[in-house]
Amino acid sequence: MITPTTAAAPNPIRVIVADDEQLVRAALVKMVNSRPDMTVVAEAGNGPQAVRCAQTQRADVVLMDVRMPGGDGIEATGQLRSLPTPPQVLVLTTFDLDDYVFAALEAGASGFLLKDTDPERLFHAIRMVAAGEGMLAPSVTRRLIERHPPACGRVQGQHGGRPARAPHDAGGGGPSMPSRRG
Repeated sequence: MITPTTAAAPNPIRVIVADDEQLVRAALVKMVNSRPDMTVVAEAGNGPQAVRCAQTQRADVVLMDVRMPGGDGIEATGQLRSLPTPPQVLVLTTFDLDDYVFAALEAGASGFLLKDTDPERLFHAIRMVAAGEGMLAPSVTRRLIERHPPACGRVQGQHGGRPARAPHDAGGGGPSMPSRRG
């Protein structure tokens, strides 16, 4: 379903909203269209519809639900990312499960947020993934950090056999997700 544009920005971020729940989809469309730098160009009720929309409508970002009857969002994410001009995919789901996070990222998603995300954080995430950056829900980021401690963060053999903290990098930058451009 094509949705009329209401954005005032000269080059708004073009968004496709893919969610099987009509009420959720309508709310997301209204929220996204309320931002002057964003516009919804199409809506989809399942993964295959989202792929068809992306083939006919130029989109910068697809907001993608994970579990949808008629075609899930993970498979559709992989198909979207293999298009000649692929949109970035921001997964937006109620399921805070590591299996979904890893599957979505492996399929090429640039971000993973939960549907209880604050609207301003959602808008920020859309802008970030449209710019080629990655964005994860804070709970997902925390679990990834806990599961994968930095290999170079500890130095053995100092302080009486206890691991010692390595000095902090004076450059300041922290870990970040690599860009998923193109």
